[in-house]
Amino acid sequence: MRIGMLTSGGDCQSLNASMRGVAKTLFHNIKNVEIIGFHEGYKGLMYGNYHTMLPSDFSGILTEGGTIIGTSRQPFKLMRTPDENGMDKVEAMKNTYKKLGLDCLVILGGNGTHKTANLLSEEGLNIVTLPKTIDNDIWGTDITFGFQSAVNIATSAIDCIHTTAASHGRVFIVEVMGHKVGWLTLHAGVAGGADIILLPEIPYDTDEVIKAIEKRTEEGKKFSILAVAEGAISKEDAALSKKELKKKRANSPYPSISYELGAAIEKKTGNEVRVTIPGHTQRGGSPCPYDRVLSTRFGAAAAGLIMKKEFGYMVGMNHGEIVKVPLSEVAGKLKTVDPDSSFINEIKSLGISFGV
Repeated sequence: MRIGMLTSGGDCQSLNASMRGVAKTLFHNIKNVEIIGFHEGYKGLMYGNYHTMLPSDFSGILTEGGTIIGTSRQPFKLMRTPDENGMDKVEAMKNTYKKLGLDCLVILGGNGTHKTANLLSEEGLNIVTLPKTIDNDIWGTDITFGFQSAVNIATSAIDCIHTTAASHGRVFIVEVMGHKVGWLTLHAGVAGGADIILLPEIPYDTDEVIKAIEKRTEEGKKFSILAVAEGAISKEDAALSKKELKKKRANSPYPSISYELGAAIEKKTGNEVRVTIPGHTQRGGSPCPYDRVLSTRFGAAAAGLIMKKEFGYMVGMNHGEIVKVPLSEVAGKLKTVDPDSSFINEIKSLGISFGV
């Protein structure tokens, strides 16, 4: 049996742990198995850049962040667009698959990656995928690997801000990764004890954010901490068309929404505001124990599908149990935070503001 493997999109913790889970299960259960690792994601599949991976390649990588075979972003919307040399990308990937005589291609990635994985599946390739993203926004699984590790890092950043915020009596904004969804900000904000949490799914009112800060001041609390998703959006901006919003952001003097909000808070309250952006530290470092266990389970389950010749599925988790989800149901869907969920209502009951 010959299996191809690639990691696509942004890197995150536990990509290596997940590949290890697949490989160790296959090597343990099949006498003759060969694993081909494609370099830099779909790019390696397109241009035939790969190498044969040995069992030793998967030793000692359980705790290693990043990906040992590299990754790259290959936008799905450009997959049908020829490259600079006129090459048909989809046909090139299919040709590499067939040339190598692969029995299956294992793909680890996020939303865009799964769109391309589904496309390749529809083109007749045997595909099995694993859900990777710190955003936890892949449809069909309760959790993705990389998410809990990122929550730990973002929470640690908020924890560290508490002492300096208390010492100086300032307003601190911690900008957490997440352009389209707020799972990471929500979990880190709650775990870190943020006073205000702003998510892309819940457009905020700047006046309500300021009211929440002033209320804390009136209660004798000298500082406030805001956990703000990088994709958080005000009600005014949410009312704009995509074209209008793009133009506004292009002409904005602020590097991100956190700085724009911080300037508004300073102007209306006179409070000093500081912005902290953990940035790519949230995607780096060693995976946390939870992600190591989750990735190992996902990897073993993916190998199980391969051995049973069940293709066209993503491995996911539903209520603690590993499940297989058809790629056709995953591709193009986004798992967002429901503003009316019990989770949000429970957090609101604590007095935490969502800026509304």
